[in-house]
Amino acid sequence: MEIRGIWLTNTDSQVLTSKDKITEAMEFLAETGFNVVFPVVWNQGYTLYPSQIMQEAFGYKILPKFQDRDPLGELCEAAKKVGLAVIPWFEYGFACSYRQKGGKILQAKPHWAARDRDGNLLSKNGFEWMNAFDIEVQHFLSSLVLEVAKNYPIDGIQGDDRMPALPSAGGYDQNTIQAYRQVFDCDPPENPYDARWIQWRSDILTNFLSRLYQNLKQVNPNLIVSLSPNIYKWCLDEYLQDSKTWLNRNLVDLIHPQVYRRDLASYKRTISYITKLEYKSAHLPRLSPGILIKIGNYRISESDLIEAIAFNRYCGVSGEVLFFYEGLRENNNALAKALGSGPYLHPAQFPSINDLEKLVQQKQSQSIFSKVINHMKDLI
Repeated sequence: MEIRGIWLTNTDSQVLTSKDKITEAMEFLAETGFNVVFPVVWNQGYTLYPSQIMQEAFGYKILPKFQDRDPLGELCEAAKKVGLAVIPWFEYGFACSYRQKGGKILQAKPHWAARDRDGNLLSKNGFEWMNAFDIEVQHFLSSLVLEVAKNYPIDGIQGDDRMPALPSAGGYDQNTIQAYRQVFDCDPPENPYDARWIQWRSDILTNFLSRLYQNLKQVNPNLIVSLSPNIYKWCLDEYLQDSKTWLNRNLVDLIHPQVYRRDLASYKRTISYITKLEYKSAHLPRLSPGILIKIGNYRISESDLIEAIAFNRYCGVSGEVLFFYEGLRENNNALAKALGSGPYLHPAQFPSINDLEKLVQQKQSQSIFSKVINHMKDLI
């Protein structure tokens, strides 16, 4: 069993623009040896499937260029025909727009805006954010996730570095300030990186994740909750994502930290670090890191990709997810050919939720046994 995944975007990609292109892409991925696809279903304030929730809340059902179509439905149908698992990716999470001052979401609901300490709309790297601490906003986003879970034959759902997340510069809206005062009898610190302030806000997001996880399992206990934060502890300090606690509380079934390094040596150092310190023992079966294969002018080489995957297996990591699909098709499908004739030559089963739970239990048992043996050695 391995996780052989790929993110499918609607940015710098034409795959989702027609049913025929979706079908061709799914067949291509299956032939190359992949077993799971993560298609985008939420970005820039729009869904990429017809959403009744969006219709009722904002008056539109889907990203306009997909009007009268259902890209997610088409993709599920095509993927299932060739044996690919489908885990829809809620790319924007609590972000509502990119360089559009909140876009249509905040035009309709300005009270949903997240605020920095100067009272400005929270923005980071061009992305503008809803207030992830607001109960109404939390309910909206979880409703979208549950809508997909209830209406499509999917294998799980995915959040990334924007779900559950909020840039640590946020949380200075009046409601969040008042909630903090009630707990600590003082205003939040002006320093957004204050340790107590970081932890208090991250706990709110962890509790949101806990509720979402439970609600998804009630819809379908076999659904996989997949998350792709950045590397801990950077993800906690910058985006209030306490991935360490998520793992310890069993709130994530698969985790894909974004090890987006642009040189092989750095990638290996990071994988070595996280497998020794963060994902050792019981957490290791949940890990399949994100590998960057294309962005801007960067392209990974065939040899570096093959070696990165080999190093994953050497470290006990049984999978990876690649960002993103179009990188496979460049240079006459060079990366895909390297995978299909190399590490992905032989088919691999995508693990079910029961498979993952068994692997985790085995690792826990092995860890306990090792501790007992080491303790006995100390006594001798």
